[in-house]
Amino acid sequence: MKFRLLSLALALLCWMPPAWSQTVGFINPGRANEPYWLGVSEAMQAAARSLGVKLEIQYAERDPARALQLGREIAARAQRPDYVILVNEKGTLVENARVLGAAGIKTFAAFSGLLPQERARWAPRKGLPQLLGSLEPRAEDAGYLTAKALIRQALADAPNGDRPQLLAIGGDRSTPVSIQRNEGLRRALAEHPQVELVQQSFADWRRDLAAETMAGMLARHRQARRLWTGSDLMAFGAMDAIEAAGQQVARDWHISSINTSNEAMKAVIDGRLKALAGGHFLAGAWSLVMVYDYHHGHDFAAEGLALERPMFMLFDRAEAQRFLARFGEGLGELDFRPYSKTFNPKLKRYRFDLAELLKARP
Repeated sequence: MKFRLLSLALALLCWMPPAWSQTVGFINPGRANEPYWLGVSEAMQAAARSLGVKLEIQYAERDPARALQLGREIAARAQRPDYVILVNEKGTLVENARVLGAAGIKTFAAFSGLLPQERARWAPRKGLPQLLGSLEPRAEDAGYLTAKALIRQALADAPNGDRPQLLAIGGDRSTPVSIQRNEGLRRALAEHPQVELVQQSFADWRRDLAAETMAGMLARHRQARRLWTGSDLMAFGAMDAIEAAGQQVARDWHISSINTSNEAMKAVIDGRLKALAGGHFLAGAWSLVMVYDYHHGHDFAAEGLALERPMFMLFDRAEAQRFLARFGEGLGELDFRPYSKTFNPKLKRYRFDLAELLKARP
């Protein structure tokens, strides 16, 4: 019996991550009160706790100059982190990777990596020797999944011979994530030419600007009753304008969006959002898993240095209820060790799956 207890204790010790096995910084491009980027930070903190990583998060407050300043400050420290996870928000990745690399700090890009025009000169581990690689959610999937769901509903509801009209509000014209989500929308429309995109505008990811944009659309396109949006905040802005015009969102409109905020999940449940895709908020946590594995001798180079992986799932009412029941009060303690090659040496390819996390026991 004593031998069995000793064996069990040793097994548990081997399974537990070492305290502060490494130190990692994250320059979060969002604001400290911004729901999406707070969710990103919360997921990364959960991953760090389960892996035994000391994680420091600093917010750039949507200011690229501040993001670069934070990079310089980290590089100038006497006690520096082993790694810094960066986001290529408004072209800040190369400069921050250069400054941090010159200080001997390895970097990794999450959410958005090098731009196409940057890759030839600044390839990971070559032009930027200390940039280990990048992990991006396949953003086109989000645009495609939500547009496809909206189009299916439109065709099911349309009288024979009628051509449904669709409106769209995207984030911006130049950010890679926005471009890819818009490409997903276009791909879905190309598969269903009987649906007409009558107008697409851009609202810079802002609720107030989306409300203004939608007010103009309502005046120009009185027959349209379907709206695709590139993020939940813009969807809520559009809803504000619809309700200000005296219409009821759940009754009169079919709206789709992207992100996993509690408000978005509740909108799916009460019918104000007819389609919602999300899961990409975990890209920072998955990146932390990859950096952890690299630090412990499991290089991800065999899978590629610039990884783009599917991370989105489409939420219906039942999935939204499950998400809120599991994560509505915060992510809490999530175990990311099952996704690590360090803890699972037989794992050959990373599995980045929100649906699997949803099914995991708290």
